[in-house]
Amino acid sequence: MYKLLNLNLISPNREERRPAHPFRVLVAKEVSDHIRSWRFIILLSLILLTCVSSLYTSMSGISKAVAKPGDPESAFLFLKLFTLSDGSLPPFHVFVGFLGPLLGISLGFDAINSEQNAGTLSRVMAQPIHRDYLINAKFAGALIVISTLFFALGLGVMGLGIIIIGIPPTPQELLRIFLFLFLSILYVAFWLNLAIFFSIRFRQAATSALTAIAVWLFFTVFYQIIISLIAKAIIPTAAADTYQSLSYQKLISDLLRIVPSQLYSDATTTLLMPSVRSLGPLTMEQVYGAIPSPLPIGESLAIVWPQLTGLVAVTILCFAGSYYLFMRREIRSR
Repeated sequence: MYKLLNLNLISPNREERRPAHPFRVLVAKEVSDHIRSWRFIILLSLILLTCVSSLYTSMSGISKAVAKPGDPESAFLFLKLFTLSDGSLPPFHVFVGFLGPLLGISLGFDAINSEQNAGTLSRVMAQPIHRDYLINAKFAGALIVISTLFFALGLGVMGLGIIIIGIPPTPQELLRIFLFLFLSILYVAFWLNLAIFFSIRFRQAATSALTAIAVWLFFTVFYQIIISLIAKAIIPTAAADTYQSLSYQKLISDLLRIVPSQLYSDATTTLLMPSVRSLGPLTMEQVYGAIPSPLPIGESLAIVWPQLTGLVAVTILCFAGSYYLFMRREIRSR
């Protein structure tokens, strides 16, 4: 499996004799393993099927959205390909938020423990390469595959939209779509790092996979139920004033934003729907006199900046934990 390390360290042109960098060899090997694996092919087929279905539902309802009077987002028709739905299926960005974590988990849950159990990890470390090259290559190879997939999906949706609608995206729409794709890659990278962390922490690949899926299910399903129970338990009385009601709503919003999926949902909704002016509760003084018009891209980014930095922070934290555990791990086969 790791003959690439010996074969590619020397350039095919014997006259030049320029060795290839070991990190590039490891990354190329990881990318090749991912795109040839059946689990990636199955997940890719599932994501393509759901994205095509969501694109079909958005196309079926886009004529009604164009004819809708008083819509502040009527000038952003191309963004409706990613957010519009007729009710039968969720829109494109909801599908990405639901299936993206599964893609990241599938690419990282056996990154380290499967190779240690197979005895190939010690063989790689016997080569003249730095120890951290391997963990960095695991993350970089999977991230290249994820980035290529999401940008291909985004460009494919835009291409089909141009063919069917006949209207190209404006520069602001194009920038919002690319920011949405970057945010999606960052969100999946968090789950990828979390799965790699569990693959280092647990020796069996099945244990790391089940643990990562359990964390995903908890944050996706059960955490919402817990917050709903807390909200019902501390709900203000009918005699509560405006300040208490706003404090209550802000507390519930802050508790929900602990979850990475909520951070991703808030950020993508704001980027793809320019009419969203705030992600928290507003007072009547703040709403009074506001004109229902779309925000420029700079103000939308200012709104989602806390969500963006939060996703970056948890992604870096998971990678730092994986890096620390791997650098202190005994890699000899038992």
